[in-house]
Amino acid sequence: MMEFRGKVSGLTQDYETGKYVVSFAVGDRNEFLPGYDSIKDADILDIRVVKHRRKRSLDANAYAWVLMGKIASALRTSKEEVYEEMLRRYGVLYEDEDGYIAITLKASVDIMKLEGHWQLVLDNGASRTYAMVKGSSQYDTREMSQFIDGVVYEAKGLGIETLSPRELEHMKLGWSP
Repeated sequence: MMEFRGKVSGLTQDYETGKYVVSFAVGDRNEFLPGYDSIKDADILDIRVVKHRRKRSLDANAYAWVLMGKIASALRTSKEEVYEEMLRRYGVLYEDEDGYIAITLKASVDIMKLEGHWQLVLDNGASRTYAMVKGSSQYDTREMSQFIDGVVYEAKGLGIETLSPRELEHMKLGWSP
């Protein structure tokens, strides 16, 4: 497998075969060449191209955990329980090319025994369906911003002091790619 960052630099058509050729421009040859050498002779490849999104700020993540600690103290519970609740309320569901990742279990099975973060989406009495929620460490900037806004809302509702709106925006955007 190879991953690299770049941009589309051209689209041409091979007149002999009629197939299209997409070209990419990459800046860092040390990032690109080792992966290229490992796939250049493959007969067929699975190709996935996605628009680059900046990762979330580690400072923003740290601030979210500080607030969740204060919320936990106010509610006399653990930071981890608050984190799970914040993920259910303000988190992002895992999604692949086929849709959301979900499982259905007998109602007697405790979802907490399964690894990961889960949100109940359907309970028909005999069984329950849960959607998998991403952990905040996998959020991009937009997702982390939404998550922090939710945590701040909950903290304010409990009378917990938070950063000013200006400071929050600066923190959420104040990182370098």
